[in-house]
Amino acid sequence: MELDLRAAAEHGLDPATASGYDAHPPRMGFFTDTSVCIGCKACEVACKEWNAIPEDGLTFTGMSYDNTVGLGADTWRHVAFVEQPRRLGRQETHLADVELPAAVTAQAAGRTAVSLGMPESRPPDGHPHPVRDMEFRWLMSSDVCKHCTHAACLDVCPTGALFRTEFGTVVVQEDICNGCGYCVPACPYGVIDQRKDDGRVWKCTLCYDRLSVGQEPACAKSCPTDSIQFGELTELRERAETRVRRLHDQGVADARLYGADPGDGVGGTGAFFLLLDEPEVYGLPPDPVVTTRDLPAMWRRVAVAAAGLLVGLVGVTVIGGGR
Repeated sequence: MELDLRAAAEHGLDPATASGYDAHPPRMGFFTDTSVCIGCKACEVACKEWNAIPEDGLTFTGMSYDNTVGLGADTWRHVAFVEQPRRLGRQETHLADVELPAAVTAQAAGRTAVSLGMPESRPPDGHPHPVRDMEFRWLMSSDVCKHCTHAACLDVCPTGALFRTEFGTVVVQEDICNGCGYCVPACPYGVIDQRKDDGRVWKCTLCYDRLSVGQEPACAKSCPTDSIQFGELTELRERAETRVRRLHDQGVADARLYGADPGDGVGGTGAFFLLLDEPEVYGLPPDPVVTTRDLPAMWRRVAVAAAGLLVGLVGVTVIGGGR
């Protein structure tokens, strides 16, 4: 049986069709616009509540307000707080398409903005400074399983616990998972993980149960700024490209899409992002490649080698018998 990777790449099939669905809905996914993420963690809470995910440690990690650090078996949505010694504000980058009321503008006229010493509770030297001395910004981003077009976790699963849904998403059936863990190193993003108490793997399902009854995923439903947008993947990509062009026109030169290109190493992802810096800054691989890409060629070489060995053994047997 051909890998999902080869079926999709060679025959131009979408993931659901390549997986055997004759009639299926449009491919669904996430577009996460990090430029409007406020780090509220509502998506993390909603994800845990809806999916009954165990608490994973409400501890102070020392990494800003990031108490979960990364995705895992008990963290299906992870809000990253990336602190940088660079400026980021509406007065410079116009990230928010909002005009202040005239009364507010008039009231603020003539006032001098000051730095409060973020991220500390007071300025380092105890005295406020003009805003020009404040070089600090947060890049906030809600990470999630990418639901790859070419999903290596599907290729290596020996039990069928991982499967492709009719929406093009990738889901784990925990009652079928045997805890082998093959999918963990296969994921190029380090998303899928084993739960320590039973060894089975867990990850975002893109709320498959909610999708099946026409509802949007819990994280997107709870996002107050529409940083997490859910919908048909084709329409989301068009929306994202428009958003990037608008930001470029407004001077945000670093705005870029990550995971939206069907020609990348995983065939594009079902959950993609608008970033304001290099992917590595957000803990994302810059050029991910499906880890099972070379499996068909490897098996062909194994078959050729085995056939050669068999021919050699037959030859030795025939020659030896003739003597």
